Amino acid sequence: MHYNLKIESRAKKDLQSLDSVIQKRIAKKLKFFLEQPDPLQFSKRLFDTSGGDYRWRVGHYRLVFDVKGDVIMLLRVQHRKDVYRK
Repeated sequence: MHYNLKIESRAKKDLQSLDSVIQKRIAKKLKFFLEQPDPLQFSKRLFDTSGGDYRWRVGHYRLVFDVKGDVIMLLRVQHRKDVYRK
């Protein structure tokens, strides 16, 4: 199955607030995940799904997302110390 990526406005703001080196690293890793036959094999299902169902790890950052059919909706991109806080 081929997945399409949709970046929500909150995730765009998160990305824009990051250093350009980190932005490039996240973009490269997202491309890698999406090129895989099953990108969910690299994800971890979250226990508290109020902020999203899954997350990918990219260094110290977490990419929180939901899956709707063949669309991966990127919801948040945050540092690991902040991402799970309410």
